[in-house]
Formats: sequence, C-alpha cells, structure tokens
Amino acid sequence: MDPALEFPNVTLLTNAFVERLETTASGRAVNKVAVRRNGEREEYSAEIVVVSAGAINSAALLLRSASDRHPQGLANRSGVVGRHYMGHINSVLMAVSKCPNPTIFQKTLSVNDFYFGSDDFPYPMGHISFVGKLDGAALSAGAPAIAPGFTLDLMARHSLDFWLTSEDLPDPENRVTLDSQGNIVLSYRPNNEEGHQRLIAKLKKLMNQQRACPMHGHECHQGLFARNLYLGERIPLAGVAQQNGTIRFGTDPEASALDRNCKANDVDNLYVVDASFFPSSGAVNPGLTIMANALRVGDHLRERLA
Repeated sequence: MDPALEFPNVTLLTNAFVERLETTASGRAVNKVAVRRNGEREEYSAEIVVVSAGAINSAALLLRSASDRHPQGLANRSGVVGRHYMGHINSVLMAVSKCPNPTIFQKTLSVNDFYFGSDDFPYPMGHISFVGKLDGAALSAGAPAIAPGFTLDLMARHSLDFWLTSEDLPDPENRVTLDSQGNIVLSYRPNNEEGHQRLIAKLKKLMNQQRACPMHGHECHQGLFARNLYLGERIPLAGVAQQNGTIRFGTDPEASALDRNCKANDVDNLYVVDASFFPSSGAVNPGLTIMANALRVGDHLRERLA
C-alpha cells in the first residue's frame, strides 16, 4: 500500500518525522515543514500549519525550529515553550474487603467530594474513581517475586480497585528541553504531594466506615474492610498518559506562547491544538477538553480561511 493514504482534501503521510518548521525571512509565518520520510527529506507548505504532536513532542518540535528570528525556539519569545510540563499525580489503591467481589467488568464510579478540598483541608485534593477490576495477574506485576499466585488471586477476588488523580501544578522548572544532540530531555519534580496523600487518606477513611456488603446485602458490624489492609502504588513518570501544559495559551504574550485561539503569538499562521495549550491540568482526564478546544479552534480556522 502506498504510504500516502488519500482522502478527500486530506493526505496522511506515514513513516514521516517532522524535523523542523521554517519561516519566512521576517519570521512571522511558517513557509516550510521539513519532513524526513523513508530516509529522504521532503518539504511541505500550507496557508495554515497546525501542530498536534502531544505536549512533549510539540514542544520539542518548536524548540528544534529555532532560527535567527526565533533564537529560543519557534514562537518562544516569552520563553515558556517546553515549560510548565504537567501529567497528573496518579495512584492505584486496592481495598481488600471481607466479602468477595466477583465482578469482572467493574462499573464506573467517581467521587469528587474532595475535589476542591474539605473542612479540614481547604485546598484541592482531586478525583477518585474505580479502575478496571484487578486480578492476580495484574497484581503480580507489583508484588514480590516470592508472592504465591493463589494469594494474589484470593486478594483480587476480595478487592475494590480505585484510581486517584490529583492536580499536577504548573511549575516552570518542570520542562522539556533538547540536549546537544537534539534528544528530548524531560526534567520533572513531583509537586502537590500533600493534597494527594490527603486524598488517599480520605478514601481509606471512607472504606473503613463501610458496613453493608454490596454482594450479599447484610451488615458487618466490625466493618466491611479490614483496617489498614490497603495496597497502593504511585504511578511513576514513565506511566503518565495525560501530559499537558508545555505551550500554554493566555491573554498575556509575555507569559504565554499562544493566544486564546491557540495561535502562536509570534507566528501568524501557526496553531497548536493538543494538550500543550493547557495553563493548568485539573485533576481529571483532559481528553474531552482537548477535543472541545480542537473543535473550537476548527471553527475559528474555518472563519479565517473563509
């Protein structure tokens, strides 16, 4: 099959790596997209150029596109491109119940009672939801090698499995840069640790207060969940799936790279429509917000091209 897949008014290029964006002599417009495809260099041009490569790779592309007119990277007069990297603070918590939980496909449940804080901690803590039902095979990935398989299976049959998300705050030193060989370097230090730990403690407290068995309907006066029998694992940086914030938009060109329509402040025909535009990350999956913003920018582009 030809690697160029043709659709009405669209050409999708596979096996293509965008090396850099080049501008006109004034630096005010992108006039060339330099691509490496199947070992050959190709160049493309368009009236409008839209970047949507993800928060790390979009920032890296703009940094690789530095020039005399844009010495810090394309559209980076403000110096914020690559900065304020965020990816959410995530943990998985497994609560082991005295009653079995034979669920295979766990229903979705979410709790946002503590999203903006609580009486004893008036700061945002985050979002609690179910994660897909764990089993012995999934637990073995984080268990000691000597843990018997039947023990993990038994624990999984008695577990309720939760996903906890707290906001990753926009720290300018959490950033994407390039080394001398052009490789991507991600510098990151976790923050908002207290809010996340308090969210975990809130969930444990709620579980310890449960009395009614959801499977059998009876009440357990000693508590449904064995106290202190919780297994948790912090999702490391390598497991992040919601990266955002590295090409933030805003109303102040000195503190943002994009305007409110996600157009680069310094380049008249360059837009960024992935999660890079977020100025803050919130504590929920950003997917729907990314889609809604892309549709909003699409309406703006349709008006502009008309």
